[in-house]
Amino acid sequence: MSEIRLNVLDAGRAINGTIHGGIADAVVAGLSAEPETIEELQDAMARFIKPARDYRPFANFKTGLNDEPWDAGITLVDLAARVVANESTYTDLYPEGSVEYHNGVKATDVWLPYKVPDDWLFVGSIAEYEGVRDERRAERAARQPLDARAVLYGKMAEFIARECIAARESNAEDPVPGIHAKWLMTPRDDLRGQSPREVILRKREFIDLDLQSREVQWSYLKEPAPCLKPESAAYRFAGFGTHETVIYYDLWRHMLSDCWERVSKDGSISIEDEAARLKRVQADWLAHPDTEQSEKSPGDIIELERLRIPWASSASEFLEGADDCPLCRQMAEDMDSHPVFSHLDGSHMEYDFPFSFHLTREEWEEEKREWERFNEEFERRHPDLR
Repeated sequence: MSEIRLNVLDAGRAINGTIHGGIADAVVAGLSAEPETIEELQDAMARFIKPARDYRPFANFKTGLNDEPWDAGITLVDLAARVVANESTYTDLYPEGSVEYHNGVKATDVWLPYKVPDDWLFVGSIAEYEGVRDERRAERAARQPLDARAVLYGKMAEFIARECIAARESNAEDPVPGIHAKWLMTPRDDLRGQSPREVILRKREFIDLDLQSREVQWSYLKEPAPCLKPESAAYRFAGFGTHETVIYYDLWRHMLSDCWERVSKDGSISIEDEAARLKRVQADWLAHPDTEQSEKSPGDIIELERLRIPWASSASEFLEGADDCPLCRQMAEDMDSHPVFSHLDGSHMEYDFPFSFHLTREEWEEEKREWERFNEEFERRHPDLR
């Protein structure tokens, strides 16, 4: 008994068919790409089951819902309600784990990690699913996706111009950290009552984990996994991973410092004119790489993260400044088969809660106390290094 009946539903339709029970694991793993439609789920499954020619996993499925178990049982995945129901003797399904990669011909010995977003609910029966389905569907339908980038990028220039001019008029000495913190920490109606900081950090760990899984996949299989499609909901309404979080911080400090230097010296500059200029500064900074750090522009690095493509370094990037390092050159020659991935960690960011990766001030305060205890113990043990 190895087959099950699989039902897949999105907001507009339902399909059902019989599959080998092991494919259900790949279906659940595909939820890590945050699909909202049946088509997006099929695309996401290509991360874990390589498509054979033009074959699609649900090509032979029938239209409609069928809740009659088959062989080893039944599994239901409701994308609109974000519920997985599983009544199967073949496999248990979990929101986090690993699945065996299928190369289109056979299963391999490569196991790929995955993690499903935290708002998915896993239940053990169709009856439990039916009990929560309508309420969860209604809640998600009422909470339409938020295009946060239209606010986070679209309204920063005017905010910076207004705050810098206000700081000039109040004779502030160094308003940059305070203005930046004010933007991050202030709830906004156009972000549905959330602060920019809350929006930026909400999915950071999840996206980082998903990209880490793609790095593992690329390293073992020697080729990148299929990326998100730009028309997918997961791309259009993507959260921020660590890379975009760090780049957003750097963009803010660049624009803010540039604006403050200008308006603090010229009292005739208007908010409107300075906001228009800052928008040009913003576009230029995002489009042009810092050649000392990377051949890719900040905008390119953000785009890679939104597409869920690891930032793989080229040989030329890896060798930058390392011409006299034989080991580096040898490693660069192996990069085609053993990719090297680059990461941003935010270690240069200002050490204060608004600019940290902690979700709550309590978490940040605890980390601060731990560092203080560590430093005190280090100085006690090594007084000669003070």
